[in-house]
Amino acid sequence: MARLVDNEQGQSMVEYALILVLIAVVVIVVLILLGNQVANVFCNISGAIGQ
Repeated sequence: MARLVDNEQGQSMVEYALILVLIAVVVIVVLILLGNQVANVFCNISGAIGQ
């Protein structure tokens, strides 16, 4: 029975790791797709502040 509990804990750890990897991949894709637009927004803001 103790081995079953250990296996479930290991399975949970793997599931959490997969979720973290999925979140990281989504964040990377969003940054790649929207990176230039976000940079332009910050450039516009800094330009407006500098005037």
